[in-house]
Amino acid sequence: MSKLRCFYHKILRLPLSLMVKSRTIPQNPANELGLDLTQSIIYVLPYSSQTDVLILQKHCQKLGLPDPLETNNINGQQLPRFVFLEQNHCLFKPKEANKAQAIFNQYLSLHRDDKSLNVQVIPVSVLWGRAPGKENSAKLRSLGFFQRLIAMIWFGRDNFVRFSQAVSLRYMADEHGSDTKIAHKLSRVAKMHFSKQRYSATGPQLPNRQAMFNKLLQTPSILAAIEEEAKKPKSSPEKARKEAEKMMNEIAAKVNHNSLRVADRSLSWLWNKLYQGITVENADRVRKLALEGHEIVYVPCHRSHMDYLLLSYLLYHEGLVPPHIAAGINLNFWPAGPLFRSWGAFFIRRTFNGNRLYSTIFREYLAELFHRGYSVEYFIEGGRSRTGRLLSPKTGMMAMTLRAVQGATRPISIVPVHIGYEHVLEVDTYAKELRGAKKEKENAALVFRVIKKLSNLGQGFVNFGEPIQLNHYLNDHYPQWKEEFGHERPQWFNNAVGDVANLVMVHINNAATVNSKNLIGTALLNSRQRSLTKEQLLEQVESYLQLLRNVTYATDVTLPTENAEQLLEHVISLPRSGILVEKDSFGEIVRLDRESAILMTYYRNNIQHLMVLPSLIANIVLHHEAVSKDLVFQTIKQIYPFLKAELFLHFDENTLDTYIEGIINELTQQNVIKNENDMLLISRSQVRTLQLYSAGIREQLQRYYISLSVLIEQSELSHKELEAKSCSIAQRLSVLHGINAPEFFDKALFSTFISSLKAQGYFDNENKPNIEKAKDTITLLQSLMSTEIQFSIQGAMAKLDNNL
Repeated sequence: MSKLRCFYHKILRLPLSLMVKSRTIPQNPANELGLDLTQSIIYVLPYSSQTDVLILQKHCQKLGLPDPLETNNINGQQLPRFVFLEQNHCLFKPKEANKAQAIFNQYLSLHRDDKSLNVQVIPVSVLWGRAPGKENSAKLRSLGFFQRLIAMIWFGRDNFVRFSQAVSLRYMADEHGSDTKIAHKLSRVAKMHFSKQRYSATGPQLPNRQAMFNKLLQTPSILAAIEEEAKKPKSSPEKARKEAEKMMNEIAAKVNHNSLRVADRSLSWLWNKLYQGITVENADRVRKLALEGHEIVYVPCHRSHMDYLLLSYLLYHEGLVPPHIAAGINLNFWPAGPLFRSWGAFFIRRTFNGNRLYSTIFREYLAELFHRGYSVEYFIEGGRSRTGRLLSPKTGMMAMTLRAVQGATRPISIVPVHIGYEHVLEVDTYAKELRGAKKEKENAALVFRVIKKLSNLGQGFVNFGEPIQLNHYLNDHYPQWKEEFGHERPQWFNNAVGDVANLVMVHINNAATVNSKNLIGTALLNSRQRSLTKEQLLEQVESYLQLLRNVTYATDVTLPTENAEQLLEHVISLPRSGILVEKDSFGEIVRLDRESAILMTYYRNNIQHLMVLPSLIANIVLHHEAVSKDLVFQTIKQIYPFLKAELFLHFDENTLDTYIEGIINELTQQNVIKNENDMLLISRSQVRTLQLYSAGIREQLQRYYISLSVLIEQSELSHKELEAKSCSIAQRLSVLHGINAPEFFDKALFSTFISSLKAQGYFDNENKPNIEKAKDTITLLQSLMSTEIQFSIQGAMAKLDNNL
């Protein structure tokens, strides 16, 4: 390197150190990109910029990657470790044409002579600003020193270093040869890659809002809806058009990138205040889809109002465009509404029923977002889960997404997202609402009250699940979709919407994040007194960890790396954890008070789908004391359809057997049960552990028993009457037996179970119940429940009958 360039670098380093705070994407490139640090590396940057090289050098030194300003010494030849695809005239020497190709050619020649050589080419972009068409890096290359200084001041805190997947020159040489044509092709492919990468980071240009409204108002479907609206009493074409414009203003986002940049600073402060850390998993999936040109639809589970902010913030920091977010109209209040709208929120009413004009405008607006290439986010559950479980999906937005597939210019992929917290800000409110309190309407005063509660909430977790590419899904499951999509509502359409919506929920659960709070909470809640000795608790949690690690529920599930004692210490350290530690002469007891136990059910329910089948197996063995493995399989298969519908489990008939076998083997390995010639027996030394496992499914079985008992007793009831009566009995049972889970008498769960009964043939086509089938199942449930519970349910039924 020349002395003049070294001096220039020294001059640049001072303002860079003061003004630029950049972030690396991904955070650990060596691991996430699978780099081989024993082989040489060459960094490829899109255009000549000494500023970018110095920023890259700083990050490489921090990450333990080779220094780009040093050279690669390969077989006695000194070759540069970085190259610019495009060269500009600079202070040190004139522009060199095709320098990048010449360097690639030198490296490829070395690969021709040395078969053990494998140089890795890593594309790297340094992004300054993220506003599409305004803040892209390309504008920086022609700037002089002082202009560059101004850019550092303006964009210095909005700077990203993006490492991309490495390209193996060994592979290129073996597969395509090592002549000059390959070097040229490598340069051309790299240029295309950088173009796609810039688009994935900045997205399409933002529209002129009024011009977009004018375009939408000319679409045939909206014109027809306006014409129909104009025919209503006290209406006219002019009034109908004004109403349409008013609806568009109510719905449409108004993205402002300056507002996004301010939000980035504010949210960075907020997360640091609220959380000890936010763990992100599988973000590489989303970056890959964006680079491949997919239209991305994010569908997260909905735990908290924090979800909106957290996901957009993380996507921005992963080098992706924050999505347009479908938000409930209840959030469109001052000052939150205008802020959310400037960050990409578009607002949706709770129901479209009876309002064709509104539904048409909303559908066309969503289609326009897809057409323009914007990523979109919506919460398929419709609202926040008050129980910690996934709610049944609302299919309206999914139906609009599937309709957009036909006219989309890019493939549409749905990305399910699991969001988890060690403390949900609204959990106290959820518990009150489940006990009957009226939901408080969102307003500014409520926001300020929430801000007062800001404190350490532990860890946050975001896991991007397996994407669903809609074109591929429809081709595989509904091959006639292209021919029949022109119909108003093809026969296959409703089934496809329901199937995709259910698959999204399954993929969300498959990406669950297990944390300290839901593990500790599960163990304590499975104890009837909500308390365990410290030794028992640690033993139980360690058993859970071994089971989850050794018997894979789904490859996307993430587990804690700490041991049981570390997890317990962490939970106890959290403010408002609700966990009390008491000492007596025998040792320490860990317990939950009643109020904390109710709140803890929320966190237990986050992972209930992971524990339900181990709990069912433990329950069967505990109640039978000795049972054949074949009977265990038969029992599970009879109950599994109800659990699958309620908890969005993913196993089919083939994979279910393998999973059950794995659980049995693991519980046997841990000596929780014994397996003697395919007879499963209680292990007396571990009976307490078996009881704690068994308790995890107790409440589901009781709910199923209640509904089936009512169905057998009063077969003439309608589904709504059956649901209502089941809820009443469950509510009484919760009082009699101290069941702390508020969702135990949740109408939605009984509704899901009754729908499952119909799907499994417990009702005929005329909705008449199959009493004999119901009796078979209730006999099975009786063998898995205490006699005391059965008597309480029968007594409650008799009481309810007398009252009626």
